[in-house]
Amino acid sequence: MKNSRLLTLFDLDGTLVDPAGAITGGISAALRACGLRVPADRELQRMVGPSRVRSLKDIAGVPEDRLDEVIGLYRQDYRSTGMAASRPYPGIINVIGALRNQGHPVAVATQKPEWLALELLDVQGMTKLFHSVHGSPRDEREAAALQGKTTIIAAALAQHRGRFDAAVMVGDRSHDIAGAKANSLPCVAVTWGFGTIDELTAAGADAVVDRADQLPSAVSTAAAVAAKQAVAHGRL
Repeated sequence: MKNSRLLTLFDLDGTLVDPAGAITGGISAALRACGLRVPADRELQRMVGPSRVRSLKDIAGVPEDRLDEVIGLYRQDYRSTGMAASRPYPGIINVIGALRNQGHPVAVATQKPEWLALELLDVQGMTKLFHSVHGSPRDEREAAALQGKTTIIAAALAQHRGRFDAAVMVGDRSHDIAGAKANSLPCVAVTWGFGTIDELTAAGADAVVDRADQLPSAVSTAAAVAAKQAVAHGRL
């Protein structure tokens, strides 16, 4: 979108940063340490993205009275080893730098607790790449009560109001797409994360890309199409 300020919101795990097994491995270790059932690998993959409380209850079947114990062990392991083991996906830092150099604001919108997202970005040397970072509340149970990613994306849009002409979400799971749509935003999905092609297309991704260098064009096109639709429907 020439001469327009485009706000790009990025999911974190699975989109910006490859957890390198830190999340699924950490969940498995915490469940095992608590003597609880460890889900199969496919189910563990589904637990990356949604709030930790919700995924532990709905997918792993953790009893309500054991949630704090499991989460505490998981967080301890993740902060001690998982963050350092994680890595930015190939080319993603260059994409963010290019957007910034063109005068476009960039932000993070993740369901990871905001304090933990900031700590991860700091460990990875990525904090200064973003104009803002938005995540879930510190209280895991309060985070589980959020409407998926909808509230987090809304907070990012509110903070940058007046500083952009269009906005796009970039993520790797269906809840990224759902949160974007709930805020009337297009969503560009990436295939290098944890969502399958079937999941992303069924959720209604506006575009799907396989490499980071495809993002700038896809994001710009999605924003332009969304702007035209908004005009056609009288929203702009």
